[in-house]
Amino acid sequence: MKINVNVNGQDRLENVEPRTLLVDFIRENLKLTGTHVGCDTTQCGACTVHLDGVAIKSCTILAVQANNKTVTTIEGISENDSLHPMQESFKENHGLQCGFCTPGMVMAGIDIRRRKPNIDEKELRLELEGNICRCTGYHNIVKSILNAKM
Repeated sequence: MKINVNVNGQDRLENVEPRTLLVDFIRENLKLTGTHVGCDTTQCGACTVHLDGVAIKSCTILAVQANNKTVTTIEGISENDSLHPMQESFKENHGLQCGFCTPGMVMAGIDIRRRKPNIDEKELRLELEGNICRCTGYHNIVKSILNAKM
């Protein structure tokens, strides 16, 4: 099946099997490996991308559902070779350890701050419930998202 999807600002016309998950399309077809596969069951959030500007877990939808839509991955958020403000904040606030969950956390953080620019720590922790980090206690992740200059 042919799909037309704009990925990170570039129109892509691609053939996919109807059963292909969006995360697999991103990683296998487009070779964008920043979007991680952690669980395949929508539990961990490592596969979070933006679909038409809204954070979604790309392991939960089919690539054909992204037809005629815009997908932004972690590779597409920086501009002019500069880090996105959320990435910069993760760097400044030590919001990562092994880095496996980081792309999903950054993408979720951008969406959370877009929807709730004045979010407090307690509410942010609730918003991050669907994103798992196995290395940290979330303190610096929360600090990074709250301190991002967006």
